[in-house]
Order: sequence, then structure tokens, then C-alpha cells
Amino acid sequence: MSRILVVDDEPAIGWSLRELLVDDGHEVEVSASVETALETCGHFQPDAMLLDVRLPGRDGLSALPDLQALAPQARVIVMTAFGDLETAVRAVNGGAFEYLVKPFDLERVSQVVSRALTDLPGRAALTVPGSGPPRADRLVGGSAPMQEVFRQIALVAPIDLPVLITGQTGTGKDLAARAIHAHGPRRDGPFLATSLAALASSLIESELFGHVRGAFTGATVDRKGLFELADGGTIFLDEIGEAPADLQVKLLRVLEQREISPVGSATVRPVDVRIIAATNRDLGAAIQAGTFRADLFHRLNVFPIRMPPLDSRLDDLPALVDWFLTGFRGPRGRVTEGFLDAIRDRTWPGNIRELKHAVEYACVIARGSALRPEHLPAPDADTIPKQQPSSAETGVADSVRNWVADAWSRGNPNSGDLHASLLPLVERTLAEAVLERTDGNLTAAARILGLDRATLRSRLGR
Repeated sequence: MSRILVVDDEPAIGWSLRELLVDDGHEVEVSASVETALETCGHFQPDAMLLDVRLPGRDGLSALPDLQALAPQARVIVMTAFGDLETAVRAVNGGAFEYLVKPFDLERVSQVVSRALTDLPGRAALTVPGSGPPRADRLVGGSAPMQEVFRQIALVAPIDLPVLITGQTGTGKDLAARAIHAHGPRRDGPFLATSLAALASSLIESELFGHVRGAFTGATVDRKGLFELADGGTIFLDEIGEAPADLQVKLLRVLEQREISPVGSATVRPVDVRIIAATNRDLGAAIQAGTFRADLFHRLNVFPIRMPPLDSRLDDLPALVDWFLTGFRGPRGRVTEGFLDAIRDRTWPGNIRELKHAVEYACVIARGSALRPEHLPAPDADTIPKQQPSSAETGVADSVRNWVADAWSRGNPNSGDLHASLLPLVERTLAEAVLERTDGNLTAAARILGLDRATLRSRLGR
């Protein structure tokens, strides 16, 4: 039987975790604050600790050193519903074993606790040097999908492994790559990024691996490629799914042998580079189609991170808009609720990037006044959701078609009075229907129809 301390001020969560862990065969104590948790550690030495971040009084992360001093053998599992990247890094840097995002599945908690209790004496704390990435590279959001991204970045950043970041265009894959570098042991080294889709096919190998003098026309001097320039740091290969077949072979060699061959050279040069790759393509489908090597995929996909699309993290919209306004170089006004509602109601196929540009556009149009829906750019025609007609509208359309078909059957479509014949019928039917809804009140009916009372009375008389 292992001892587990749960530190959470929400009674329902404390009760649920106690029931779960007792059923798993553990001895459990629950504390609602850091102060009571420290007292509990005086007589109850836990083997694992489930620690909430936001607690009354002192927060959980600031108390980590004191709790670990009283229970040095305990593995700490941090829990939060309000995390960001800095919170995740602080947790991992403080020696947390795992980082759970609320709301969580109880089965997941059971699995994490089981792992935490395995091989306790041989554990090693993860450390992250430095104070974090610059604000320009900040990932913003407090939604559950983004907190999971923060957790993954915090876990993998200190470990020098390849990372494959996937997700739709504009979801922030480049920011995730920069965050991994900034929170890792190579943060003092260079970070070089390139998009393979943007490189000319004839020069792509020279750009990445360099070339020697005379390798091709125009190669008048030796030139280092991005891999050599990134030595000791990180290289970010965006759009990895666009890599040509011959380049894929050479990238595989870099990953396996940590060496490169400049174009035109018969010698190899060692490189010490962390590779982070990203793509918006389905590499599994590309492997099936024979356009992407399976062995390269598995070498890149050691630690996968998937960036969530904007429509799965709408709770982050206010924070994102505020962040974009903070970085906008120009007059900016306050954000109205109508502006945020308009953003929520639209589709954003370009995700965060498209939203950022829309907010900047609105700031230019508003010229420092409050941001309103009309300040947003018009969405592209092909992204506007098509409004489906209601059943009533469909019925009206069918009735008009039937009326036209009847007129055609009478043989008079060329008489020139088809519109004049239908219009009074439609107007009379519309007026009668609205009057029924307003209990015969002419003033109310006229207002609904967009007519003045005298005009409505005149048309009814006709």
C-alpha cells in the first residue's frame, strides 16, 4: 500500500480522488491548502502527491520546495485548470513528475499515479535552465487544448529529442518550436527556422547542408548551410512534408549519424543540432502514397505535439485578442462584447494567424475607437458558411414555382404581366399573415413590414 497526499481546495475533487485512489489500494490523505499539507507531511510521509496550483493563500508551485523538503521521496503530480506555458515549465523545473490538466479523466489519474509509484528510488528531476522565451514568441491561451500543449512542451524541452509538430496552417507550430528551444538546454545556442516549401528545389540541399567552391555554377566560395550555422542549437524544419525524396534520405542520415555532406564535397562534417519539424500534411497518408519515407517519419516523430485549431479553443479568444492588441504598433481601442461575439460566430480557416491579421485590420479601421463588429474585414466568399433555407422558405419557393408552372400551363407566359399578377397576391398574403400575428393592429403590422400605416391601409384597400 502506497501513501498519497491530495492537495486541492475543491471538496468534490478531493472526494473523487480519494475514492479513486483508495479503490486502487492506496492510503490517502486530503488537504485543502498548502499550510495543512505541510502539517500533514509531518505525520504522513507520502509516496506521491497530487498538488493543485491555485490554492487559498499560498499557491502550489511556490510551495513545491517546502513540500519536497518534508517529503523528499514523493513524486509530485501537478494539477491545474488555469495553466499556461510558464506554469507548466515552473512545474517541471520544480521537479514535478507529471502535469495534469483539469478536467481530467480519473482513469488517466490512476495511470499517472501508477507510473509515479514505479521505481521511486531511481527518479531524476527535469530541469529547465533560463527564465523562459521572449514575449514575442509567447504562446497564449488557457483552454484545455492549449494547457495540454504547454504540458508537452514543458516535458520535452529539457530532453534533447526530435519533435514533430503537426496541425493546421496558422495554429502556431513555429511558436511551439521556439518555445521548446527557449526552455531547453540549447537556449543559448542559435535557433534557425526554414520552410522547405519556400526553398527552391535546385538549391534546397545547399541551403541546408552548404556547398563547396565550384559545386555548381555560381558557387564561387565555400558556404555553410543552416545545419552548420545551427550547430549547438536548434533547427526548425517547417513544411517537412514537402521534402523531396532525395532530401529525405539526407535528413535521415543527419538524424542517425549527426553528420552532413556539403554539396560538392566528398567529406562529412559532424553537427550537433536538435531537429524540430512541423507539417500541416497527413504524413501517414503520404507514407501510404509513397511520397514520404516511413523511417524518416519515425525518427522525426519521437515526441509528437499536435497544435489545436482555433475552433477547438474558443475560450482563448479574449486572451488572444488582448495579446494581439498589446503588440499592435498603432492606436488601439477597447474591445466590445459585440466584437468578441462576431469573432466567435465566424469561421477562421487560417486559425490564429488569420485572427491576428483581422484584429490588426480592425485596429486600423477603428483608428483608436472601440472595436466593433463592423471593423472586422469581410470574410472570404468561399469561407462564408452557406445559409441553408428554412422549411418555410423552401415552401414559399415551391409555391412560387407551382404558380409559375400553372401560368405556363395556361399558355400566357409572354403576356408581360407575370410579375404584376404575382406581386399583389404576395403582398396581400404577407399583409394578412402579419396582421393575424399582431391581432389586427395596423400600426404594429406596418412597423414589422417596414411600411408607414397609411401606405399599409391603402394597399389593403386595393
